[in-house]
This record gives sequence, C-alpha cells and structure tokens, in this order.
Amino acid sequence: MARKHEVMDWMPRRPGASLVILLAAVWAVLGAATADAQRALRREVPPSRAALQYSFAPIVRRATPAVVNVYVRSTSRTVRSPFFRDPFFREFFGRGFDRPRVQNSLGSGVIVDKRGLIVTNAHVIRSSGKADIRVVLADRREFKAKVILEDRKTDIAVLRIQADGETFPIVEFSDSDAAEVGDVVLAIGNPFGVGQTVTSGIISALARTGLSRNSAQVFIQTDAAINPGNSGGALVDMNGRLVGINTAIFSKSGGSLGIGFAIPANLVRLYVNSALTGRKVQRPWLGARLQTVTREIASQLSLARVAGALVVRLNMKGPAAKAGLKVGDVIVSVDERPVADARAALYRLATRGVGKEATLGVLRNRRRRDVVLKLQAAPGPTPDDIRLLDGDHPLYGARVSNIRPSLSDELDLEVSDGVVIIDVAAASTAQELGFRRGDVIIQIGRAEVSNVDRLERILAKSRSVWFIAVRRGSQILRIEVPG
Repeated sequence: MARKHEVMDWMPRRPGASLVILLAAVWAVLGAATADAQRALRREVPPSRAALQYSFAPIVRRATPAVVNVYVRSTSRTVRSPFFRDPFFREFFGRGFDRPRVQNSLGSGVIVDKRGLIVTNAHVIRSSGKADIRVVLADRREFKAKVILEDRKTDIAVLRIQADGETFPIVEFSDSDAAEVGDVVLAIGNPFGVGQTVTSGIISALARTGLSRNSAQVFIQTDAAINPGNSGGALVDMNGRLVGINTAIFSKSGGSLGIGFAIPANLVRLYVNSALTGRKVQRPWLGARLQTVTREIASQLSLARVAGALVVRLNMKGPAAKAGLKVGDVIVSVDERPVADARAALYRLATRGVGKEATLGVLRNRRRRDVVLKLQAAPGPTPDDIRLLDGDHPLYGARVSNIRPSLSDELDLEVSDGVVIIDVAAASTAQELGFRRGDVIIQIGRAEVSNVDRLERILAKSRSVWFIAVRRGSQILRIEVPG
C-alpha cells in the first residue's frame, strides 16, 4: 500500500501536466536543431570555424580540368576590294597595301568527350583565313586542335584535340530545361587572357530571346561574372554538370555588369552528337510562320497573358497543318513547358528532335487544346532547283536555288517562295558587287523573279543598265549596274 502511495505522490497532480512536460522536451530538441538557422536570421557571428568552411571547391575540382583556353592565330588581309586586281590601283596604293595581317584571339572551351571533343563559340574560332588553333588544359598541357563543326547561326563550334591515344577529363551535360531561375551556377573561363577563372552567381532568367538573328535561339541569363575571353567557357550547376556555354554579355564598358548569356546545354548537345556521328543537325520543320504575341495581339484576341506564339501563316503540306493547327492559333506550351514567344517555341521543337512527337498547348478562340505534332526534317532543294549562274551579267558566279523549306529555315528567310543566293564564288562579279548568301532576288528591271528558270531567261537578255532588287533580311536593296 505504501508503494502505491509513493507512486501516486510522484505523478503530477494537475490535469495535463505530463503533456506540458512532453511539449517542453520537444521544443528543447527543435530549438537546438534550429539554432544555426535562428543565428543566421539574427546575423550573428558563426560559432565555429566549421561553419565558415562551406565552399564550391569540390565542384571546381570536378569541372575545371575539362575547361580549356583556346588560342587562335589566323591571317587576313588588311583591306578587301575588287580593285586589287587593277594594276593601276595596286601601283598607286602600294603593292603591300593588301598584304596578309596576323590576328590573334582567345577564348575558352569545354571538353565533353574523352577523346578530346571540345565545344566553344563559333565566334571564338572564326577567321577569314587559315587558322592555327591551340588549346591549353588546366594542367598546362598544350595541344593543337582542328574545327570539325561550325554553325555561325547558333554560334556553336566543335573542335577535336589532335592527340592520338590520349584521354581527357570531361564535363557531363545537364538537362538545361530542368534549370530554374535562382539556381546557383559557376562560370569558368579565361577572361581577358589572365588564366582560368571561376565566378559564381545564379540563373537570372531562362529562355531569353532577341539577342541574335537566329529565330530558334534562346539563352540562359546569369549574373555570374562573364568577361571577354569567357566566350566558349562552361556554365556549370552545383553537380558540376554543364548547364550552358557562355557566349555573350550585355555591357556598355566591355566588362561584366552582371548580365551574361549562355547557350543552353540541350541545344549544344545536338551539335556534339552531330560531330560524333557525322550527321548534320536537322531542325524540325514546323511548316508555319510564327509571330510573338504582343500586347496589341493579346488585346485583339482577348488573351489573359501577353505570351505565346501566334500562327500567322501555314504551309498546307507542312506538319503543322497536318497536325490540325490553324492560322490564328496561339501556341502557349510545348510538352507542357510554357513558351513566352515564337523563338522559345521553335527552340523547344529543335531540342526535342526530328523523328519524335511534341505536344503543343494551343489556344483557339480562348479555349485550350492539345495538338500532337510529328517532328520531321524540312524538304530540301533538288538538283533541278539549283543553278550556278554564268554569263555576262552582274550575278555571274552566284549559285542560286528555288526557296524550299529547309533553305527558308536555314537562312531565316521571311519569304517562302522565290530565288535565293546560296553561295557566291570568290573573285566573281557577284562577289565584287556585294551579293551575299541569303539574298533573295525579287526583281530584275520590271520582271519579277519567281523561280530559277525564269531568272536564267531574264539574265540571258543583254541590257544597257541592270536594275536588280534583292531582299536582305527585312530590307529591300536596289542595285544599278552598267551593262
């Protein structure tokens, strides 16, 4: 009986007191576990040396061995002019007036294949003459490299290190479509030629467009410091994987203002795969002309958001028309990923790849629907479409073609019919007069040029004066040349 009394004396006499004790214990444990967080909120001094040892060093050690410095030495002529072939001109200005000039440039690159495949920017290795390219690794080894793929439209180039039997460290690709604004990233490159440098920041924005003429180009924006020489370098995530290739900055001074841009890794990977397989990069053919939704368009269509890509023209034989798209539809997503504008929509299709399907989220009369689009390559010109122009006329030396969907996409043409210049022979009349690849010939004299057959018939007739109208981008140029 005494034992029972003792037990009863130990037990709390107030109802619920045991619950209070239990809650107090739990609160003490939680308080200890969140002490660091509370201290951080109060901006207190870290309590130990260990609290100061957070570092990006493990990521840097993983990624920097695969980031290289790229040095390009090329030759070009001081001045280019069609008059160089004139003996009087050369005698008057001096025979050395057009002598070759050595140019040196530098940039960065990223090794993405153990056999020595390097990704960089096309503008890093671009040259008007033969270029000597050397790459220097982080361990100071130096190798020659050669260009195996160059796409100036996307500003991507792929090099191969000339070193048989060597294996190299690499940076693996990440899924750049999974990146989010606010993710911490590191930029690695060779700014101003000072040597390999690492800077940190975050992803400031995704799917930035309007920074290049390429209709299917988008960029990742970051505030990690990027400067001249960083071009072609790596933008890596916290797993040390490649998020993008640093390519440009917004700056009024030439230095970093915290607004840098990188080509997304998912687009870069297409060109790396092309270099490895030897197959040309094929962009899916939509068969439609898209226009970015503006505030005015959104108001006219009673859209809730100023975002998306408006279908303004359809090729009735193209994939878009066959999938059921109509003029006036607004594409707002691709595979459930929202698109802000026309370029973002085309980019999503490009990274999806030919031979697959994409689900387009479409607004039609303000109602949402899904359209399944089969992604196929655009049909290109046949041998009958192409002519090398010969004869006594201003277009001598130009190779022209009827405009076909692949050419329209490749050259980013605003027209889908007519005749376009696809190449100009060196030292030809067409080159001396300034005609370029991508020029669309629309009129000669009063005769409209609708196809290559008609163009050849027009050029076969001699004229005292040639009046030629060409479309170059969004401009119409009119050229007058004596016959």
